[in-house]
Amino acid sequence: MKLRTPRLLLREFRADDHAAVHAFAGDAEVTRYTDWGPNRTQDTTAFLTEVVQDAGDLPRHRFGLAVVEQEQGTLIGSIELQVTSTSHGRAELGYVLHRQWWGRGYAGEAAAALLRFGFDDLGLHKVSATCDPRNKASTRVLTKIGMRREGHLRDHLHLRGRWHDRLLFAALSQ
Repeated sequence: MKLRTPRLLLREFRADDHAAVHAFAGDAEVTRYTDWGPNRTQDTTAFLTEVVQDAGDLPRHRFGLAVVEQEQGTLIGSIELQVTSTSHGRAELGYVLHRQWWGRGYAGEAAAALLRFGFDDLGLHKVSATCDPRNKASTRVLTKIGMRREGHLRDHLHLRGRWHDRLLFAALSQ
């Protein structure tokens, strides 16, 4: 599976992506607002093993894709669409980028492409995403791609020894 945008290629992960993935997944600043990480080497290996295996599932429910900047051919992040209910046409969206590539619109470009894929190709009805309320950049990305804030989930995740809230965003198919 491959999706192209003006500046990005969203493609399946490969085993030889380990170093590039670990460069952002092992970074405490990058994973500050995620519900995983920072990754140890074996965590990154396990992630790649899972997404490569999931790519072969039929029917496929997890679309974990590498985000590659086309001009330089550099793997800059990860994006995922996880179908949570086929009968209700629902999925969840998540993304993360290497911090060197923050602030350039790449997260929004990738997220908009995967959102369109979910609606147009998978026939989904609703795609949701959550983010930490302190993550203003992610809030802007989700709003910019047409997702609406649906709620504030208090004490939603227990991470790194404490409870964390999440903002819930969603978009409906047209």
